[in-house]
Amino acid sequence: MIRPDARLGWTDALHDEWTERGAVRTPARVTRLDRGWSTVARTHDDVTEGDEPLRVRNIGADVAVGDWVEIDEDDERVEHVFERSSAFTRRASFDGMRAVAHTLAANIDTVFLVHALGAPPSPRRLERELVLAFDSGAEPVVVLTKNDLLDDPEPARRALADVALGVPVLLASGVTGDGIDRLRDRADGDRTLAFLGASGVGKSTLVNALIGDEVQATTQVREGDHRGRHTTVAAELLALPGEGWIIDTPGVRAVSLWLSGDGIERAFADVFDLMDHCRFRDCKHDREPGCAVQAAIADGSLDAVRLEALERLVEEEAALEAEQEARIKAADRRVGGKTIPDASEFDEVDEFDDV
Repeated sequence: MIRPDARLGWTDALHDEWTERGAVRTPARVTRLDRGWSTVARTHDDVTEGDEPLRVRNIGADVAVGDWVEIDEDDERVEHVFERSSAFTRRASFDGMRAVAHTLAANIDTVFLVHALGAPPSPRRLERELVLAFDSGAEPVVVLTKNDLLDDPEPARRALADVALGVPVLLASGVTGDGIDRLRDRADGDRTLAFLGASGVGKSTLVNALIGDEVQATTQVREGDHRGRHTTVAAELLALPGEGWIIDTPGVRAVSLWLSGDGIERAFADVFDLMDHCRFRDCKHDREPGCAVQAAIADGSLDAVRLEALERLVEEEAALEAEQEARIKAADRRVGGKTIPDASEFDEVDEFDDV
């Protein structure tokens, strides 16, 4: 059997799993999802040479753009999904499916959290994005676009750097080309990049600049609030010139968390470090004596809004855990134990960023 094309992002870990399965059929990588269908590629040329793409059924399979899959012998359906090295997962936003995971992209090496400088920075949204990014297993990088709109973008960059806690915060413009090479360098070694951000922040313009072609449509944002409608309507794996890949995703309206691993702790490492120095182990960080968190708020070294944001995210996660437990119990009571369909079976396009 032909070894999978390393230029598609095939790794040693994937090869070990493939070998353990008996290396029966050459795996393929998912380049696009449509309702019930996956477009897949087995070679780099499948994506770059413009050949007729292979589309297979994925009903019943938990697949996302960027996944590696094994197709059945008739090339008709996904038979196996290989273990992911990373997955950008949030809570589904469909009515009645809030306790279901929705994976936006898989097997990502670097995720760019994109914010536009045409509007005031949004630290609260960035906090949520960082939680998702840390939990995904990918390396997060904050990218501020449209720096040509401000005479001095540095204050806005510092405002988000104060939240990002050591995560790189880069300036880039898809219009002028400033900073594009620094983004492209992260794809060296056939690595996969992904973009996450609200509509209108300039993701598609960055994608076009990185690829060097107008592959993604772009539109103007609204003057009043700098929000925009989607120009990317489906996640898609795109080849970079030379080597590397980009997964462009539709603008995400609500950054809804999924069950967190250590994402919250990493995104709020400054607050958790203070908590370790409270006098009492069960400190509620409210009015208890010897509370290091409240002391930091009092001396101005910690913004009280940041503690409030952390508490909201912890409460949100607890509520999601309760919803998920209720969903599992309800499924167990049904005949046959059938559960609500996975969110990957549905198309999702958000309209405007409201976080």
